[in-house]
Amino acid sequence: MDSPADQTQIDLIYLIVNSGTGSKVLHIAKECGVTGGTVFLGKGTAHNHILELLGLAESKKEIVMMVADRAIAKKAAERLNHDLKLEKPNHGIAFTVSVCNVTGTHSMVCDHLLDEEEGGDAMYKLITVVVEKGRAEEVIDAAASAGAKGGTIINARGGGVHETERIFMIDIEPEKEIVIIISKTKDARPIIDAVNKALALDEPGNGILFVQDIGEVYGLAK
Repeated sequence: MDSPADQTQIDLIYLIVNSGTGSKVLHIAKECGVTGGTVFLGKGTAHNHILELLGLAESKKEIVMMVADRAIAKKAAERLNHDLKLEKPNHGIAFTVSVCNVTGTHSMVCDHLLDEEEGGDAMYKLITVVVEKGRAEEVIDAAASAGAKGGTIINARGGGVHETERIFMIDIEPEKEIVIIISKTKDARPIIDAVNKALALDEPGNGILFVQDIGEVYGLAK
């Protein structure tokens, strides 16, 4: 059996960019060795100075999700940061993540998930919530009440170049909405608890929430 050090490490690359940029993202990533990805349509939301934290306005966005070997993911993220000039305001955000937590009927939590000291170097968490269509704003409002700076709402059917019905082996029906929120690690627990309570995610059929460490990150205000 391979030791952990010998096993291939896989990262998920996220890009949140302005509408019409998704195809360019996929082209650049392919040149770096990424074999493919999915493009979703979404919109930015504004709560508590989100423009300062995420650089997202209330406008149409494209969310690109790609899976790659960690070394390739790092190379692709660096190249995308350079080519898309993500250091400039409103040009987009790129980051890589790994799955750490699942909530929704059945919960699974890493022991160190929300512990900033024991949880490693991750300064930020990605909180993803899948809910019935029409409830995304409830998620945003609940998260904002706990200190979240905003988020992005994704149309589950999207405008992808590949099928978009499954994310992390979760069936995404056409009537679903996906909300992604970036939070500092120290602020994540209150946001998770507020969303879980407001949406009653522990009850079957009300939705699912999972949390991921953000690794490499570009275009995010410090």
